Amino acid sequence: MAVKKNNTPVKDIDYYKKKFWKIFFYSLIGISVFFLFASWGLFGSMPSFEDLENPDSNLATEVISSDGVTIGKFYNENRTSIKYQDLPKHLVNALVATEDERFYEHSGIDGRGTLRAVASFGTSGGASTLTQQLAKQLFHGEGSKFLPFRIIQKAKEWIIAIRLERQYTKNEIIAMYFNKADFINTAVGIRSAAKVYFGKEPRDLNISEGAMLVGMLKNPSLYNPIKRLEKVQNRRNVVLGQMVKNHFLTEDAKITMEKEPIVLDFHPESHKDGIATYFREYLREFMKNWLKENKKPDGSEYDIYRDGLKIYTTIDSRIQANAEDAVTEHLTNLQQEFFDQSKTNKNAPFVNISNDETNKIMMQAMKSSDRWRELKLQDKSDEEIIKSFSLKTKMTVFTWKGERDTIMTPSDSIRYYKHFLQTGLMSMEPQTGHVKAWVGGINYKYFQYDHVGQGARQVGSTFKPFVYATAIEQLNMSPCDSIIDSPFTIPVGRHHVTETWTPSNSDNKYRGMVTLKKALANSINTVSAKLMDKVGPEAVVELAKKLGINSEIPLQPSIALGAVDITVQDMVAAYSTFANQGVYIKPQFITRIEDKNGVVLYEPIPESHDVLNKDVAYAVIKLLEGVTEEGSGSRLRTQGGGNGYNRVTGYPYVFTNPIAGKTGTTQNQSDGWFMGMVPNLVTGVWVGCEDRSARFKSITYGQGAVAALPIWGLMMKKCYADETLTLSKEDFERPDNLNIKVDCWSPTVKKDSTETEQNTDEFSL
Repeated sequence: MAVKKNNTPVKDIDYYKKKFWKIFFYSLIGISVFFLFASWGLFGSMPSFEDLENPDSNLATEVISSDGVTIGKFYNENRTSIKYQDLPKHLVNALVATEDERFYEHSGIDGRGTLRAVASFGTSGGASTLTQQLAKQLFHGEGSKFLPFRIIQKAKEWIIAIRLERQYTKNEIIAMYFNKADFINTAVGIRSAAKVYFGKEPRDLNISEGAMLVGMLKNPSLYNPIKRLEKVQNRRNVVLGQMVKNHFLTEDAKITMEKEPIVLDFHPESHKDGIATYFREYLREFMKNWLKENKKPDGSEYDIYRDGLKIYTTIDSRIQANAEDAVTEHLTNLQQEFFDQSKTNKNAPFVNISNDETNKIMMQAMKSSDRWRELKLQDKSDEEIIKSFSLKTKMTVFTWKGERDTIMTPSDSIRYYKHFLQTGLMSMEPQTGHVKAWVGGINYKYFQYDHVGQGARQVGSTFKPFVYATAIEQLNMSPCDSIIDSPFTIPVGRHHVTETWTPSNSDNKYRGMVTLKKALANSINTVSAKLMDKVGPEAVVELAKKLGINSEIPLQPSIALGAVDITVQDMVAAYSTFANQGVYIKPQFITRIEDKNGVVLYEPIPESHDVLNKDVAYAVIKLLEGVTEEGSGSRLRTQGGGNGYNRVTGYPYVFTNPIAGKTGTTQNQSDGWFMGMVPNLVTGVWVGCEDRSARFKSITYGQGAVAALPIWGLMMKKCYADETLTLSKEDFERPDNLNIKVDCWSPTVKKDSTETEQNTDEFSL
């Protein structure tokens, strides 16, 4: 019933009820239509069922060692997925308590939280559930700040969240959320974050560490532990408080943890950091060709930066770390001696700038530099560019004590870096061909040339065992046969010699009658030359090729003394043939490649072939054992420099187990080598400067026994100290019915308290 007041009709309550329900239903229909249009993609694309089933997670490819350690990654985003069962319960609790308290109660949208947010006009938070946040991360990011577009974005976010809840379990959503989250500083995803900030797997994080990482999620840039540790610690305490509020943590435990400082173990996972950096770059180059030859089922190429492949390698992270530590320990000391000698040697390259050889090398280095290329792009003349190398500038340089900020000219920086000793080291299991360690240089960030796979250097006396092996095989000789160490000349015309060749011994002394074992132990040049003359260069080169040497080897007698450039990789494979009873196995560095779902895509087949019979191979091993028993490698058996480091004799190794090895030193001490073998590990070490003209002024420090052997000794000492490794200390396997004499004469051999003498056979050349 309507009543008039001041001639104004008053509408009854039914009118307002009808008005309200009309507005309500129209609004409901409008909202429904709005969400329907959004779900159809009329306001922008929406993820399909296939997209929800396989969300683009941009996964990093993992490089995994033989002992199960991730030693590196290839990525656009450093993300490696992890399953829910690998997450510690306290980490999940911290996330739910902080980001979405009613996560297990809603189906993607938190109604209570949404109403609260609307009522407070957003001042109490946006009420985004974990599922909504995941939807934003996976499919549309932050979007626009403009209100109408923001409303559309929110609608899409809700729809995707509901679909995700239908598609995945709560546990799967938690895992996806952690895998997608960006923790900055090269850490994307919880597994990378745990590795980068604490050097751990997620399952090993403690409650405080997990709370810190969850706290970062609110704003990773603001809560950056590398820059704002105090702010991060306060945020961690907020997370701990939320865990108490939600009954995941006791108040007493929270009070204790709040007082604890955050202790980081920061390991940024860049391509130039971590272990096996040179190997990882070698692997990346291998993968470029592999990707072209191994396609996806649909014919497209795999992407090692996005497809989350797992590359299982033969590298052993423990042996690799020991090798890198040995390089650092030895070259830090040897480098100082090299610097000291360079200062007092006025004729040393890069010291006297007027030296023609130095000028030539300097010019080549300038033209290969980034500075030269950049200035050329600016149309600068050669004269202007050369002048710029004399202008002082701020730069960060490498030192063995860490990076150092300094001011110097680019020209001086070139000379500075040319003085650094470099190294190449590779270890291989001879029975399988599995490469266990690969050290291509001293620091990949500053020196990116790989001295294992790329750089072939003159090998010196480490080539001599190939000559001896040829002689034993073709001339039916044994390590115990005698030969005369005396002056020797190969005349013109013999073995393609164009000038008479008369090699001399390094000490200019001659010992008369010696056994082959003693001749190789003391690296006697005249004996190697005589054996080469007898078998001919062709036979030696043929054997070297069968042993896997890929370098061009001249058919000249001088190769008997190592006048040939060979890579560390090839030398290790060749020596491994002797330890593998005459069977050559091509170095292998991958065991398998899997896709992100664990499907095996590739398993290499080892390549091998017979080279020598077992008896000859074992005879060479016995020859090489003589090097470490009484020859240039015998310092491995002694105390070296007492109980500490001595620049000449090295370190106290005191190995007592069988070791076969060979040192090598090239002309003018440009290259120092040591090849060391135990029954199940063969290692080659080279040390020298990038340019051969930079070298030690005397053989005292430049010889392989001082430059390279200590790295092998230190590495093996560290490996033997690691009880988790199973490197052999046993004898090399002796063939049954051995028909080559290998047990040679010794002055006195005690047997049952009776002294007896053993004779040696003589073989005269």
